[in-house]
Amino acid sequence: MRFAVCLLLLALLLPLGGCVYTIERKRPPALAQGVDEVLRHRGGPGVTIAVAYRDLGTGKSLLRDEHVKLHAASTMKVPVMVALFQAAGRGDLKLDQPVPVRNEFKSIVDRSPFHLDPKEDGDPDLYQALGTEVPLDELIRRMIVRSSNLATNLLIELVGAPRVMERMRDLGAEDLEILRGVEDQKAYDAGLNNKVTAYDLMLVLSAVAQGRPESSDRMLEILKHQEFNEKIPAGLPPGTPVAHKTGDITKVHHDAAIVYPPGESPYVLVVLTSGIADEKVADQTIALISRAVWEGRKAPAHKKRLK
Repeated sequence: MRFAVCLLLLALLLPLGGCVYTIERKRPPALAQGVDEVLRHRGGPGVTIAVAYRDLGTGKSLLRDEHVKLHAASTMKVPVMVALFQAAGRGDLKLDQPVPVRNEFKSIVDRSPFHLDPKEDGDPDLYQALGTEVPLDELIRRMIVRSSNLATNLLIELVGAPRVMERMRDLGAEDLEILRGVEDQKAYDAGLNNKVTAYDLMLVLSAVAQGRPESSDRMLEILKHQEFNEKIPAGLPPGTPVAHKTGDITKVHHDAAIVYPPGESPYVLVVLTSGIADEKVADQTIALISRAVWEGRKAPAHKKRLK
């Protein structure tokens, strides 16, 4: 009986002998392979690398540790900008209204005063305007393109952290926490920090890219003039348009971007890192992930030909 069954199977397979067909290999797509390879080589004990990618044309995504909450560093300035444009759109603020420039702020812990150090600020030039007034939209621009801490603290006091949080919840960013401005040492020591996840920043930038928040075009124009480009843009072909915001403090280095491949739909890429002491190493790691995404998203599927 067994011999008869074997003969029957052989008879059925013989007509297929001259055919060529393909079978998909059981392995991840090129994009996932490239990103995971970087994570294997650049990760390690005490290091977190969170990735959130979304193609805004196809909706395809790649997520790695996307819900891990990390110190926001200067990426928190994007939610502040979104809330400010919403307030302006509703008539609560005017983009050309003058804002007094001062360097004294109140800790959220006990309302005690603190000051910012110009030497620790990405935009020391703004301190020359102390005692004068600067238009609101100019402060927003400096907050993003030069990562001005002074502008950030003036603006978050103006719009209010609760309103920023409310706007983020409207966009579906449930884990993002914006509690205060920057350099509030007492709050930092008490663990009262701004926190983000790669997933939530991806949601926020996706909304901006797709024109859902108020004045998205103006926000994109500001983000495209970012002056710190050592991370995600460094992994892309020269000249590729990128709208993004970086963030850096000790052992925390981030970049959150909308990338515009010529002639194609844009995509959002957020890479957050924690635990990498050397900023240059962190920048290189983010650039490598950016390159892996750029190359892997269009790579052909891996197939094995059988005869």
